[in-house]
Amino acid sequence: MNEQRLMQVLLAPQISEKATFVADKHDQVIFRVVSDATKAEVKGAVELLFKVSVESVQMANVKGKKKRFGRVAGRRSGWKKAFVCLKPGQEINFVDGGGV
Repeated sequence: MNEQRLMQVLLAPQISEKATFVADKHDQVIFRVVSDATKAEVKGAVELLFKVSVESVQMANVKGKKKRFGRVAGRRSGWKKAFVCLKPGQEINFVDGGGV
């Protein structure tokens, strides 16, 4: 795969209460990814950037919420998230700036 493309696949880690619960229970990390990313690209990007081994990747499309500003109804844009399952003993620590 193209290394330049892999550097653009991951947008940000998804840090939330649910993401922390999933990380503790299933050894998974959740990332916000570009909308046309594939599982293979996400796996390659995580292994390249964080130097960890990835066991599997699950993807989900998140629909944008409906929002209103007075009479004007609108919608936030949707996005894609990836649940990255790490092999046992692997860990990504975002507090220390990434890495193992």
